[in-house]
Amino acid sequence: MTTALPVVGRNALAGRSVVVKVPATTANLGPGFDTLGLALAHYDHLQVEVTDESGVFVEVHGVGAGEVPTDETNLVVRAIAHTFAAYGIPLPGLKLVAENVIPHGRGMGSSGAAIVSGIMAAKGLLEGIVEIDSDALLVLATEMEGHPDNVAPALFGGLTIAWMTPEGPKHKKLMVHRGVSPMVFVPVHAMSTALARSLQPESVPHEDAVFNLSRSALLIAALIQSPELLLAATEDKLHQSYRAAAMPETNRLITLLRAHGFAAVVSGAGPSILVLASDPGQRLVAADLVTETSETPWQTLMLAVDFKGATVIRTDA
Repeated sequence: MTTALPVVGRNALAGRSVVVKVPATTANLGPGFDTLGLALAHYDHLQVEVTDESGVFVEVHGVGAGEVPTDETNLVVRAIAHTFAAYGIPLPGLKLVAENVIPHGRGMGSSGAAIVSGIMAAKGLLEGIVEIDSDALLVLATEMEGHPDNVAPALFGGLTIAWMTPEGPKHKKLMVHRGVSPMVFVPVHAMSTALARSLQPESVPHEDAVFNLSRSALLIAALIQSPELLLAATEDKLHQSYRAAAMPETNRLITLLRAHGFAAVVSGAGPSILVLASDPGQRLVAADLVTETSETPWQTLMLAVDFKGATVIRTDA
């Protein structure tokens, strides 16, 4: 994948520009810790063009405006640079305009989306110079993210099973049953993924591991064939209980939602809540329940499953 190519001059990239669209994601889905991910129809957009001047100019609108870096340390820029470097191609001058809607630090894959945005932008800019296939995209994204459970659905859409091998990350994409209707409750406060992971023990009881194996297998069946099994299939003993103390309101609302029959889980590392309803009408009842009982403000996002994943379009003048 990373075999160096002949040096590409600045003129070869002059005038090139791309538009990238990347979905939000939710990982774990209850029992599928660091393995299962789902793409959601909630998108960040990115425009990138090659400029005549050296250096990088970054403009951010929406989520993260005034907060995220606007220089070479920006995560999207780093992902573009990582991809160019992987193929031995110098980074040209760039102008980026990001339109962000995916919440940051809420367990909806914002960092994965930024990484995928940059890699897909690089793929589009290098079209006809190098061809980056799906396996290479996943390798590049995982190298930056550290694990593939969020970047796989962001890249490919749908429900993804991701795993690591000695040869690198792999994935399998599955189509979700049309009756599955996701919704996400997003709190005003963020949660550090690093903090959430630090609360995870290095080992778990054997019976808990077996419990999650059974629920993970059942969850695949529920998502692609039998949505009526989603409540049982989203039970978890591997990670959510260990992180509960760090997000008490999330834990309280999940317990309440599940007691009322909703398949509610922590979205990614939290603190957002994912509900996998078995039909769209269920979501209205769940939304009312959270509105009536929550102690802090929560944004309700009623979303569809994204089946396409990240897209890139060359927009050269």
